[in-house]
Amino acid sequence: MIDPAKNRPAPPAVMTIAGSDCSAGAGLQADLKTFQHFGLHGLTAVTCIVSETANIVRRVDPVDPAMVEDQIRLMLDAFPLIAVKTGMLGSAEHVRRVAAVFREHPHIALVVDPVMIASTGASLLEADAIAVYRNELLPLATVITPNLPEAETLLGAEIADATAMERAARKLSAEYGCAVLLKGGHLGGAECLDLLFDEEILHRYSSPRLDVAASHGTGCTLAAAVAAGLVLGKPLPEAVRIAKAYLNETLATSYSYQSPDGQQLHALNQGTKL
Repeated sequence: MIDPAKNRPAPPAVMTIAGSDCSAGAGLQADLKTFQHFGLHGLTAVTCIVSETANIVRRVDPVDPAMVEDQIRLMLDAFPLIAVKTGMLGSAEHVRRVAAVFREHPHIALVVDPVMIASTGASLLEADAIAVYRNELLPLATVITPNLPEAETLLGAEIADATAMERAARKLSAEYGCAVLLKGGHLGGAECLDLLFDEEILHRYSSPRLDVAASHGTGCTLAAAVAAGLVLGKPLPEAVRIAKAYLNETLATSYSYQSPDGQQLHALNQGTKL
């Protein structure tokens, strides 16, 4: 009998440390679909279980921090990992545990999406965790991917326009010693501008704003795609370019469901071929 898997090369592995979104639009489910799109073997460490859709966050149950740490350590022991993406961590102790692990693995590229607020407006991070992000996790990152509200929280200052975005990206990079991908979608306007400040060079990524309702999971998807690009050996600016193009495609081909009570549930097309 022929073994179809014999001599088949294994795809590169990549891990996400994130919350579980039962509607599969964001969180680790979005990350896994993104990794699959790029031909990677996705691993997970689950930080919390979130009962949510694109329209509502109804309940958040954190996973015990010791269990989160054990998942991460087991995956690091079992798989050759080049890059890891972090998403929703939830509490100061979760952030502290993640930082403690990756302090021991400085060779791994760490893509940190500092998830604080859901697209619905619900808080996804305890207030005391922000200081732990600042002091322990962000300085370990290869690149951080805040949106404007998250960057404003980290800086304690408003970011009102593209000029302020550039200042903010430079300041965050200097403060945490890492590259910064600052997402400017919250600014509004006909164009969506994201800025990457990497190795003292500012890269601009601008694309027409798409008139679609789907936004749930865009931050997760973009950060996961950046991590995928790094695993595939792309320089960070190129990984971001590829990730942006992929995110735009997921938005352009997004779709929706109608719930029994008549609500529209919009979803990105992260991997389904339609």
